[in-house]
Amino acid sequence: MFTKRMSLLTLLLALLLMAAPVTAQGPSPQHSDPTWQATYWNTVNLAGTPVLQQAEANIDYDWANGSPAASIVNTDNFSARWTRYIDVTPGTYVFTATADDGIRVWVDDAIIIDQWYERPATTYTAEKYLGAGHHLIRVEYFEKTGLAVARLQWQLKSQPPTITQWRGEYFNDITLGGTPVVVRNDAAINFDWGTGAPAPGVNADRFSVRWTQTVNFTAATYRFTLTVDDGARLWVNGHLLVDAWIDQAARTYTGDIYLPNGPATIELQYYENAGNAVAKLTWSGGGTTPPTPPTPPAGTVIVDDRDAGFIKGGPAAGWRYEKEGYNNTLTWTTNNYNANSNYNWGRWYPKLAARKYEVFVYIPHRFTTSGQARYWINHADGYTLRIVDQSAYSNQWVSLGTYRFRGTGEDYVSLADVTFETTRSRLVAWDAVKWEPR
Repeated sequence: MFTKRMSLLTLLLALLLMAAPVTAQGPSPQHSDPTWQATYWNTVNLAGTPVLQQAEANIDYDWANGSPAASIVNTDNFSARWTRYIDVTPGTYVFTATADDGIRVWVDDAIIIDQWYERPATTYTAEKYLGAGHHLIRVEYFEKTGLAVARLQWQLKSQPPTITQWRGEYFNDITLGGTPVVVRNDAAINFDWGTGAPAPGVNADRFSVRWTQTVNFTAATYRFTLTVDDGARLWVNGHLLVDAWIDQAARTYTGDIYLPNGPATIELQYYENAGNAVAKLTWSGGGTTPPTPPTPPAGTVIVDDRDAGFIKGGPAAGWRYEKEGYNNTLTWTTNNYNANSNYNWGRWYPKLAARKYEVFVYIPHRFTTSGQARYWINHADGYTLRIVDQSAYSNQWVSLGTYRFRGTGEDYVSLADVTFETTRSRLVAWDAVKWEPR
């Protein structure tokens, strides 16, 4: 997250660059596309100008000594790239690729098959756990000389266990990034792994876990007790109750929260860097008097994504809406790598007095997988860019900093789907923006 101040000339140049169309290397994959989007080159390294772009039902080719498209694509010395989103149920999938000559396969930007060599038709397999929903598949292939074969298929090997208590998602990094390597049902969060690994396939060090469960509570004030080595964040009913995302020896934290009658979601995020690993969570009921909610400062202004002060642009087909988030509404779409001709954007325009305000954005729990949401704040001293990792927050306000505002119609916060992450690999959410007087 950083601040960029630009002169008027620099700003105009930047806006012109944002508006300029970008020439794509191939057709962009569409969400839930039932076909592959294929691009062919008359080189062996996917370089130069593509000679053919088309939709294809399957990657299941044995061209022998022929060409993928006579008189267009070479019979030898050519390459191809296929991209497609698939929608799956959660589970471990087996991917099988056959190639003569070289082939590479990515799932959600993680390479699972890397066989970029000249060789006769050879079959390769790789296993990958996929969570529910959409996943981007990318296949690259080259043919040097002789026979030409390219095939890819996948099938579900095993489904995760039915989750009846804690859903535990285990990652081989300390940021809960990518796809979990293990998903399992945990009866309780009561772990002291010492220096060992929590499960086969999970690192002994530098791993992270997300536990989630929905519990029915009776109205009362509850005390949650959390012991961790190293870091953790605990959300209860959308409230960040404990924030201890640091390397530390085993330490105990407590937090009290009033919960009304009915279901409440509990989410514990945890990471282990090195040494011993401990994660334990319990709670107990307390008094029945609900705490007084904090009163926002006088003059606070909130603009939600359904308010008149919120405007948006870009292709209407790109926008999606959910009854979640602040005031039970949010707007989302998939990301673009850069500002091509069909990107989506939204702006929040408040009605402010001329004074200083601290600006907050509300990050909902879901539809927020981008690590590089780029918020622009237009204030009295110019434009400031703040980059927010939306995936790191859940149903909470995140500060973008304090600024002087004019108190005119020129004050706004803007967010586009341009994140400089692989196109349509992330979800970006537009929810509420809040200005608190300072």
